[in-house]
Amino acid sequence: MRLGYAARGITYAITGSLALTAALWSGNAEGTTGALATLRAAPWGTALLWVIAAGLICYCLWRLICAAYDLEDEGTDAKGLVARAGQTITGLLHAGIGLSVAGLAMGGGSGGSGAQDWTQRLMSLPYGKAVVIAVGLITIAAGIYYAHKGLSEKYKSALRLTPTTQKLNPVMKFGFVAQGVVIGIIGALIVLAGWTADASEAGGVGAALEQLRSVAYGRILLGVTALGLIAFAVENFVEAAYRIVPRCADPDIKTLATRAKDKAREAAA
Repeated sequence: MRLGYAARGITYAITGSLALTAALWSGNAEGTTGALATLRAAPWGTALLWVIAAGLICYCLWRLICAAYDLEDEGTDAKGLVARAGQTITGLLHAGIGLSVAGLAMGGGSGGSGAQDWTQRLMSLPYGKAVVIAVGLITIAAGIYYAHKGLSEKYKSALRLTPTTQKLNPVMKFGFVAQGVVIGIIGALIVLAGWTADASEAGGVGAALEQLRSVAYGRILLGVTALGLIAFAVENFVEAAYRIVPRCADPDIKTLATRAKDKAREAAA
């Protein structure tokens, strides 16, 4: 679990940093695997790619185990089952990214057209356009979930109460909202690809960032979103260090959520 969150943190730190560079000095905003491809030219870059790939596979295993054993106490009602299905899907998606990163470590391409490739495959199936649109709508829903998780601060229940987590809480909140915006745009691009039967309209993080830059005040929006992705990287590093597993944690352990409840009770008293 901790290696998985750390690997996600490195991935989004690099992606966000390159997007910020693109906003400040022009250039293309890279997606996750495209951004990580820049590591190959760095000293120890290939070794770091292998570490990131292993970490993302670990993140996949963590999400699958978490969903199977309900380690976050989501429950078995409809809402809980949907949440656990989301954990499974998130894990499988990161496994795909991890395999792409392993391909980079072995000298393969950047994998920049992955979203378009699988969109084209889906559209070749019976009712393929409808399937692609459904995938896009689910992705938009995932983006809304991330943004809501940040705005409602639901992530607090799984983070230990420490001076570090308290200080970084605003950064983590901003990171979740920015991640939600990016995922929502990716979903909208997938829906457009299905609606127009044109797989080239689909895209991943890089395409979403380029869409932001193409609108009015685009470089400003790209810069803000890039800072948000860096903030999301910080959130992942915090989870790597301070996350608890709700079902296995000591019931007396203090989390950011319990601290917020205590403050609310003190204010009401």
